[in-house]
Amino acid sequence: MYEHHLLPTNGITLHTVTAGPPEGPAVILLHGFPEFWYGWRRQIPALAAAGLRVWVPDQRGYNLSDKPSGRAAYRLDTLTQDIIGLIDATGHSQVYLVGHDWGAMVAWSVALTAPERVRHLAILNVPHPQIALNHLRHDPRQMLRSTYAAFFQLPWLPETLLSAADYRLLSQLMRGSARHGAFSDEELEQYKHAWAQPGAVSSMLNWYRALLMAPVPPGSPRVTVPTTIIWGEKDVALRS
Repeated sequence: MYEHHLLPTNGITLHTVTAGPPEGPAVILLHGFPEFWYGWRRQIPALAAAGLRVWVPDQRGYNLSDKPSGRAAYRLDTLTQDIIGLIDATGHSQVYLVGHDWGAMVAWSVALTAPERVRHLAILNVPHPQIALNHLRHDPRQMLRSTYAAFFQLPWLPETLLSAADYRLLSQLMRGSARHGAFSDEELEQYKHAWAQPGAVSSMLNWYRALLMAPVPPGSPRVTVPTTIIWGEKDVALRS
């Protein structure tokens, strides 16, 4: 059974779903763009059944979580502090931390900024932030794949196009990023409901718009916590 909470952290409130035995080791699952907690719906029951206490937030700007205005509110260092605060809310000194897409960027940053809080890091399809930045700067093929991120820097136009025709482009993005049939019409309706929350589309885009303000975490780039990386070779945005 899922439990829904509104948890204060870093000056905002994150809507967070929990499941599993309260006394179990804590695992936090961080979604990417343009998803929300529901993107982990198939992993939550398995992890809970394995005895873990699962914590799955809507990250800042998404679905039912707070949506501060302005791109500066979505700097990577700010997003990192959101999750460090969520770790505090678990009551554990350390957690298993899992991230996909933008959630993986935040997970990397947490592991680099507060390694003592991460028991094990699991990353899905995002390289180390410094490697990702270097790859983007020097690999023309990666630059081509990342042109959508440059488009997202424009004012108002991305919001207009992504919201048009009942979120048709976002729905196509979801279906185009996965195997055929991965998302049913009923499941996409759940996503559309999340995208339709007031201010959600602009807030999601502000993650991209704030990236150049703090592209990599400060300090040493060396990851010192145990780390597992899982890479899908058919990623549409990142080259393997």
